[in-house]
Amino acid sequence: MANIEEIPTPARPAKLNNPRRRFVKKTGKKLLRWIDKVQSKQGLVPDLPFIPNEHFPYLEPFAENWQKIAEEAREVLKYRDAIPGFEDVSPDQYRIAKKNQWKTFVLYGFGQKLETNAKLAPFTTELLERVPNIQTAWFSILAPGYHIPAHKGVTKGIVRAHLGLIIPKDYEKCRIRVGDQIKPWQPGSLFVLDDTYDHEVWNETDEERVILLFDFDRPMRFWGRFWNKAMLKIMKLTAYYKDPKKNLEDAESRLEAAIRRNDANMEAMSD
Repeated sequence: MANIEEIPTPARPAKLNNPRRRFVKKTGKKLLRWIDKVQSKQGLVPDLPFIPNEHFPYLEPFAENWQKIAEEAREVLKYRDAIPGFEDVSPDQYRIAKKNQWKTFVLYGFGQKLETNAKLAPFTTELLERVPNIQTAWFSILAPGYHIPAHKGVTKGIVRAHLGLIIPKDYEKCRIRVGDQIKPWQPGSLFVLDDTYDHEVWNETDEERVILLFDFDRPMRFWGRFWNKAMLKIMKLTAYYKDPKKNLEDAESRLEAAIRRNDANMEAMSD
């Protein structure tokens, strides 16, 4: 069994110390907590750490086809050097993602499909396109022995699905806590959670863990949907959205270069 690696938290990136950025983030958190209360009351699904799958029948094809999705994840892992760490995508995550121990191969970001990445996982992308109001989706790749510290998500307006793909044999030592409940991942298992509850992750094994993680709008009544759309529009005006968007574009460019190099190498070998 691997020991949990307690990597020291790196210094706060200098760009995050911008007074305007800090003010926007602080004010935004207060606004979002108020909106969370509205969305909880407006929700058409229970406000629980783990929400029963029966509320999301349109997610059944993911569990039914998990092996095809896992095959595409393995193809993606061939380009692991070009896959960014979460902290490289979103600098605001520097506290929970360190030294590329948590890599993210993004297929959707803020509702927008990443075309280059999607070409490496066409079947997975097709399934994601059927999810109502998909917001983000990525293959979440967690290094052996890594611990993601406790944290909370941004908004109750979305819920998050996890689909187990490449899971350590000793799966009970690879788990997530949401609120006061703990679940291990298993190959082919799918569960839905509310990440505004305090949550953390452990991979206490010597093996890598890969899941498909995706966010979509919480089913809500009118005012819940109204505030969710308004919040997302406001967020797209901030660095919280602009920085990851630019970083994802750069990551896609690096992936395209890696694919070209691989194709050139394969062609050279066949000559």
